[in-house]
Amino acid sequence: MATKHELIELIEKKRTELIDIVAKYGMSSSKTLKLSQELDTLLNKYNHIIVPK
Repeated sequence: MATKHELIELIEKKRTELIDIVAKYGMSSSKTLKLSQELDTLLNKYNHIIVPK
């Protein structure tokens, strides 16, 4: 499992990719949706690390 720091780096990279794809293909593109879902998955993993159960 990725560390908190690794997840932050992955989230930032994915967010940058998403911004670029939106600028190129628009909000309703299938590429945009795929990257958005990948970002959501990373954010959920990060949330599970920082929020106590």
